[in-house]
Amino acid sequence: MHIVVCIKQVPDSAQIRVHPVTNTIMRQGVPTIINPYDLFALEEALRLRDRFGGEVTVLTMGPPMAEDSLRKALGIGADRGVLLTDRFFAGSDTLATSYALAQAVRKIGETWGTPEIVFTGKQTIDGDTAQVGPGIACRLGLQQLTYVASIQDLDLAGGTITVSRRAEGGVQELKTRIPALITMLEGTNEVRRGSIGDVLRGARAELVVWNAQAAGITDMTNCGLRGSPTVVKRVFAPKGRATKAIQIDTKDRDNEAIVEDLIARLYAVQPSLEDDLLRMAAGY
Repeated sequence: MHIVVCIKQVPDSAQIRVHPVTNTIMRQGVPTIINPYDLFALEEALRLRDRFGGEVTVLTMGPPMAEDSLRKALGIGADRGVLLTDRFFAGSDTLATSYALAQAVRKIGETWGTPEIVFTGKQTIDGDTAQVGPGIACRLGLQQLTYVASIQDLDLAGGTITVSRRAEGGVQELKTRIPALITMLEGTNEVRRGSIGDVLRGARAELVVWNAQAAGITDMTNCGLRGSPTVVKRVFAPKGRATKAIQIDTKDRDNEAIVEDLIARLYAVQPSLEDDLLRMAAGY
């Protein structure tokens, strides 16, 4: 079985800076990490490999410094690292990114075998769009399973996979055919610590480095800023609230009195709330 995991090297969210003119993230001088959501995807891929055998290929797109994240992934236990890097990718939005990654996944399949599963994290902490994973699936014609909390069953002989995914109304259990793309939720597993052997192997491993041409990308109009229709008009930090929290004294008061006081204060702040609740209770 062959599994591809797409990861991203992102700026440490505690130290992100935004360029005041271009509204793009300034990465120079900012510590980088593997996107935390992608680590859960990597761990799930490694668990499937440990159970069914095969290989896990980790793919990332970024500047040459992104190889640090690939080596960390190899140190956790991945078998192969592929870095997609080219100056033509600079400024890519989610549409251009999904195009380039889909082409790289296709090239990986031609080189080392078509992957049964492609994993990504549910989203990245620098963009928070959750669009790249589904974009890759659409471009490759893969079944897509998003916001997956756990993999219930994988039937390689029958070519099916069953997962549980988080939905607004609760939890859904879905079964579909493979190959498929899965975006993993946070906290779905405990990411392993790599063995000393894996860490040493990751540090000295020879990474596969592809530019656009090597990845089979011929139409450069779909890459970088030219292939990115998204325009960020303004980036700003939300203003802090000026209103202080209201404290309710609960000393020497029973629960009923506390609840009545709380409800009265809510109605005072939101005058229409009482009418809205009454209409909901009446079924309007």
